Amino acid sequence: MYQLVFTPSYEKRVKKFLKKHPEIKKQYAKTIKLMEADPFHPSLRIHPLVGKLKELHSISINLSYRISIEFMIEDQRITPIDIGTHDKVYK
Repeated sequence: MYQLVFTPSYEKRVKKFLKKHPEIKKQYAKTIKLMEADPFHPSLRIHPLVGKLKELHSISINLSYRISIEFMIEDQRITPIDIGTHDKVYK
């Protein structure tokens, strides 16, 4: 089991995101639970980012929305960084 570490800045971002997109709340909750249990589950489509975001990974909520994460396998800790559309998260 992995430990999710939510920063105050991420909590603010996700609150704003879910307020704008209430239809995604159930999918978001499912993604978070699955990420804790197995971040490598195929439906999450985890992959490392490149360029200025090369320290981060991306996890899919659905085809339109992503969560960028800091992923530390050695500590089994996952720190969500940002949430949003593909273009917003990969800016």
